[in-house]
Amino acid sequence: MYNLTSMVLAATQGEIVFWAVIISLIIVAGVILLVVAAFFRLWLQAKLSKADVTFLELIGMKLRKVELRTIVLSKITAIQAGLTLSTKDLESHYLAGGRVPNVVRALIAANRANIELSFQTATAIDLAGRDILEAVQTSVNPKVIDCPEPAKGKDTVDAVAQDGIQLKAKARVTVRANIERLIGGATQETIIARVGEGIVTTIGSAITYKTVLENPDGISKAVLAKGLDAGTAFEILSIDIADVDVGKNIGAGLQADQAEADMRRAKAEAEKRRAMAVAREQEMRALVVENESRVPLAMAEAFKKGNLGVMDYYRMKNIMADTSMRDSIAKPKKNE
Repeated sequence: MYNLTSMVLAATQGEIVFWAVIISLIIVAGVILLVVAAFFRLWLQAKLSKADVTFLELIGMKLRKVELRTIVLSKITAIQAGLTLSTKDLESHYLAGGRVPNVVRALIAANRANIELSFQTATAIDLAGRDILEAVQTSVNPKVIDCPEPAKGKDTVDAVAQDGIQLKAKARVTVRANIERLIGGATQETIIARVGEGIVTTIGSAITYKTVLENPDGISKAVLAKGLDAGTAFEILSIDIADVDVGKNIGAGLQADQAEADMRRAKAEAEKRRAMAVAREQEMRALVVENESRVPLAMAEAFKKGNLGVMDYYRMKNIMADTSMRDSIAKPKKNE
């Protein structure tokens, strides 16, 4: 009886182990099937496009949180265009924060246009914040920049000739991207600022505004000869003056302002002299009053010494009264 029970228990344990192994195999197979199903489409697409992307690389990129479709499609695009790029390089640029599709399209465009551009240079430019695809396109197909930019709120570059007449100019600058100077080179805002400065300098050196109106291409030639693209990421191909209009007569306005200032200064000087004259008059009146106050003392001294008689005193009083009457008659009345 004991042996039979032991045999039954052994058979039961064997079945449990057997079914546990079977279930584990099924789970493992299911996981493998899920992984294969998740990556099979991209792997097959890469395989048919002759882009060497393995399952292990797909799993590794998934674990590193890399966008699989971006990397795989970018590599397929590069391979189909005849470029040789490794999956590791594309993944590294993606993890560094770069725009992988943009870099691949830029490399393809540069290759088609026979422009020397390496993957390292393209990724460096992309990580620097520059649009490498736009740079390659601008290098192949030059673009036109308006000077000044309408978006900045100013439509013309204003300058004044030596005769005081203001001129309003518009320029169109044709530039081509210089990929070699794209890293560290100044942007198109610098080009616009330099061209505007050149226009102002050229117009300001003209003796008369008529010279500029008669020969506007002289502005573009003078500005272009200054080498304004030095240190920038662009090469200036041409500078064309689109329009030149006559503005205000700045010289006449300045002369009028100067005349007004001179007139105010003259008035201030006249007012100063008038104030000094009034002060001098008041000083003299004070001196007269002071001297008049000494007259009674002098008369008393004259009486004492016998130099002035009584009749002389009354005669003087009569003269003073007559003078006062004449003054009162000569003054006009307030109600007249």
